[in-house]
Amino acid sequence: MLMRITRLLIAVLGAMIGLEVGGKALLPLADRFLTLTWTPEVRLLLFRILGATVFGLIFYLFSPGLIKKLGKFSALIEGRMQRIPTHDIVISTVGLMVGLIIANLLGFALVGIPYVGPYLPIISNILFGYLGLSLAHKKHEELGALLSFPGRSNKPAAKREQYKILDTSVIIDGRIADVVKAGFLEGILVVPTFVLEELRHIADSADTMRRNRGRRGLDILQDLQKQLGAGVEILERDYDDVPEVDSKLIKLAQEINGKLLTTDYNLNKVCELQGVSVLNINELANSVKPVVLPGEEMIVQVMKEGKEISQGVAYLDDGTMIVVDNGRKHIGESLAVVVTSVLQTAAGRMIFARIR
Repeated sequence: MLMRITRLLIAVLGAMIGLEVGGKALLPLADRFLTLTWTPEVRLLLFRILGATVFGLIFYLFSPGLIKKLGKFSALIEGRMQRIPTHDIVISTVGLMVGLIIANLLGFALVGIPYVGPYLPIISNILFGYLGLSLAHKKHEELGALLSFPGRSNKPAAKREQYKILDTSVIIDGRIADVVKAGFLEGILVVPTFVLEELRHIADSADTMRRNRGRRGLDILQDLQKQLGAGVEILERDYDDVPEVDSKLIKLAQEINGKLLTTDYNLNKVCELQGVSVLNINELANSVKPVVLPGEEMIVQVMKEGKEISQGVAYLDDGTMIVVDNGRKHIGESLAVVVTSVLQTAAGRMIFARIR
């Protein structure tokens, strides 16, 4: 219903433009190339009706595309405006108004200059309006203190809310709930509707493993929103011209200046190339693992054979793999080993040790 009303309003706008075009452009052309016997009043009325009909129809036919473009533009402006604190908007508006007032006061004195006088007020409005807006933005802290905004006169500037965008992999992974519960993640957690749609498709999959992963992701979201009380925001936004979910996530992060939460290594690299901030849960997990130094002793249980001859493999409680030299013949035994070296890879940390 709203779409139809909007299209009708755009058609009315086109008809109003057509009235002027028909009377001021179509009628003179017709008088020049055609011989019409009607009176001037009738000719003017007919061509104004013709112009209104043609332009109204054109605007009506092209209105869906125009409405779609305007919707995307307004969503972009809204996303950017939401990131700007209210006091900054107020101060910038005041600066713009002061600049325009000064420009108009000067315009009265400049308009009498011969030749260029009528154009100087326009230039002064643009110049002083920009200067007022720019100075107010640069001096918003001092102006905020003078205007006595709550919490700004004698206190440091409040920290802006930071958006954290969750992708499908980090939701299904589940460790995000533990990170939030531990209090190490601040800001608003944003879940776009296209990520929810992908989760729903995974949860409805015919493959049992894939279906369980999707349902687990939905349970994690519910846990974040209800039990942990995290600030989870479902963002009604999509990009029909972008086919891939990863590309949509990058575009959204660029628009709202948010950080992307993921466990996807490839998406992490693409985000780094495009200048998008990424918080990788795998990197966080590796960074909080206990530091192991060469020469340190530990007790481990050899679980399986290694890739090389005579090697055995053990694991720490956090999942770190330990390659024990000459440990193949001790599979199933607990051994005292000495760390010889530590290798940090993209997949995680690997420890090499020998039997003490």
